[in-house]
Amino acid sequence: MAVSGGVRRASRWQDAVRLLLLIDTSAQPVPEHLAAPAQAVGVVRTQVRLQKLDFWVRYPDYLAFELMNEYEAAPEETGLLDLAEEILSSEEPDLRRFPMLRHRFGAFEELDEALSPLVEKGLVSKDQVLGENRVAEHLYYLLARGREVASGLAQDAPALQWYITRTKLLVAMVDGLGGTQLKNRQYLLKDYADTTIGEHIAPITGQARDRLSRLRAAASTNSKGNS
Repeated sequence: MAVSGGVRRASRWQDAVRLLLLIDTSAQPVPEHLAAPAQAVGVVRTQVRLQKLDFWVRYPDYLAFELMNEYEAAPEETGLLDLAEEILSSEEPDLRRFPMLRHRFGAFEELDEALSPLVEKGLVSKDQVLGENRVAEHLYYLLARGREVASGLAQDAPALQWYITRTKLLVAMVDGLGGTQLKNRQYLLKDYADTTIGEHIAPITGQARDRLSRLRAAASTNSKGNS
């Protein structure tokens, strides 16, 4: 980890491992119409989707906020509130946060440098679908060797278990949603949407903890009223 201009930055190795685990967890079966590499075992379609998933891994407080949104939509799923509390009652929002810049379409960071070691080692392959005047879609293929390495990381490096747990939680939470849907969902939070283009998106840890306290209090009141 490095600090540049007061902003914590992940090392190239940390970025590569995080993206490998994220691609491994979120990759979908490869459709027959795609000209995928022979060793491809899954694909993440669109750069937008990968960027938005990466944002929630890099900002645990925003992930906790989303879990509370899910809870409010389905109050019977009390485990969602427990997961949010697990994140917010720890040092995770500070220790695991690696800031991203706000660009025209939300949180964004160039992926090429972080992905290059994965491509060089035959773990991931990148491709593009070309439109009439621009790239229509970025494709990130998980190769068989990449899945093998990702599966072994938890055993070889137990310290990475946090990333594995969080990526699984995140992908389960947004199952079935495309990149544009994820982008629109993140824009619903004013702090995110109001960040000046070119500036780092600020944490919302205090706001998220306050909301958790209110939800816990409301849940307790409802429980007493129903008893």
